[in-house]
Amino acid sequence: METFLHKRALQRWSNAARKANFEELETLKDQRGRALQLQARLGDLVHVAENRLALPRIGSNAFQRPGGTLWAWRPQLWRGPLREKGVAAAENKTPIGDEIVVYHDCKLSELTLRQLRNTREEDLAPFGLRMDVFKFDGSFLSLALELPKPACEGMQKRHIIRLSANVQVEKPLEIFARLNLKHGPNTAQLVMEMPLKQDEVVVEFDFAYSDLNEKRIEKMWLDLIFEGPEMNQIVLRDLTMCRYPRAEI
Repeated sequence: METFLHKRALQRWSNAARKANFEELETLKDQRGRALQLQARLGDLVHVAENRLALPRIGSNAFQRPGGTLWAWRPQLWRGPLREKGVAAAENKTPIGDEIVVYHDCKLSELTLRQLRNTREEDLAPFGLRMDVFKFDGSFLSLALELPKPACEGMQKRHIIRLSANVQVEKPLEIFARLNLKHGPNTAQLVMEMPLKQDEVVVEFDFAYSDLNEKRIEKMWLDLIFEGPEMNQIVLRDLTMCRYPRAEI
């Protein structure tokens, strides 16, 4: 019925536009008033629709993957809205959603975190994370991200874990990424510095020369470590991870 009524209205206004040059002035004045009212409402609809449709779609898991990718993942914080959008004066071990925990040793926390909606044309992730750090009297600040079980399934020493992030900072600082793999009673770790010369940052973890026991891998988590974060704003527009085999020679 809606489609039928829309077609009738479209046909009626098309006929009015065709006859406008010959229509009586009183009738034309009335049509112009109604057309202007309709035009205003349609303009509002088009404006909102274009704005919403231009944003990355909520739940999107679209991002570039290397050839032969076996597992790929974008954490929930960057995919969909959280129940609690943010936290002020975040204490040590404060969770952000179900997958991220904040760690620090500040005596007085002046740290705020907030999920934000990405709106830039180049953004692929629907959401981002903004971290504002004011006075910082601690010795460390990190975000711990627990990876899902599929990240460990079939993991081998010949596999490479790739971390890709879109990072914006108010002033330069050092960010390190530490990937941890628990295998039996031991934990294998690799630490990589994230180069912040451009917004898009990519680091790759290769456990080929580690003592990793492939048969006993239990879980995997990532630590993002921020050095000297005082009086800075850090925005993680996107964060994705994937696993793929190293090229054989």
